[in-house]
Amino acid sequence: MTDYGSVDGLSARLDDAVVRLELDRPAKRNAVDDVMIGGLIDAIDRAGRDEAVRVIVVSGAGDHFCAGADIVARNAPSGERPRVGSIQRRLPSLAHRLIPLVLEVQTPVVCRVQGWAAGIGFQLALAADFAVAASDARFWEPFAERGFTPDSGATWLLPRRVGPVRARELLVLGRALDGGEAAEWGIVHRAVPTDRLDVEVGDLVDRLATGPTVALGLTKWLLAAGETEPLDAQLHNEALALELSSRSGDFREGLAAFAQKRPPEFKGR
Repeated sequence: MTDYGSVDGLSARLDDAVVRLELDRPAKRNAVDDVMIGGLIDAIDRAGRDEAVRVIVVSGAGDHFCAGADIVARNAPSGERPRVGSIQRRLPSLAHRLIPLVLEVQTPVVCRVQGWAAGIGFQLALAADFAVAASDARFWEPFAERGFTPDSGATWLLPRRVGPVRARELLVLGRALDGGEAAEWGIVHRAVPTDRLDVEVGDLVDRLATGPTVALGLTKWLLAAGETEPLDAQLHNEALALELSSRSGDFREGLAAFAQKRPPEFKGR
């Protein structure tokens, strides 16, 4: 592995074609601060432009994925309070930049979730292309119980994923879900026993890392665009994506493999 821009609280490594981003503050349940969010943004943005990268994996060190933002440290009684308006100035370049980036980057993003996934940790799992969770993981939106309103895309992501009724249950009533319930609600790709988590994530990452990278990235773009585009515009998008993907080396390999009745060996080109 080679370093990929690690910062305090975030290990970023390039492992062959996989960028592995590990939240590394286990004593704080991997609650993220501004430095960690900035590191995630930089690494994911870089990975999206890096020809060597074919998949991004986000995980958490220790017993938890991510307990949300470290609001306790930010609101500690000691020290000088930030100026009024600090939150609305910070969010657009931090949490509110991270979540759209995860959604928009054409490199597939996989989240490995164990323990708590709360607040922005929950939103990271929602925004990822695939999230595999331990069956006993805990998904929770803590905002109402803490007396403030949701951020990091929660009010946009959840209604689209689970519908408005369940979104209210999570955001207004503060219901927590275990990994199995999260899978049933369509929040995560799959929930598995904890001792199977690494195997399941590894198999999924291997499949993505050996897939037709150009076609996968364009398919991700099409799915995102289809959320808001009318049919005629989306058909135009599909024609453009097909034109681009059919010029790739992986397309030619796919045709050859089909003709020769063998599994394809995609190179991500």
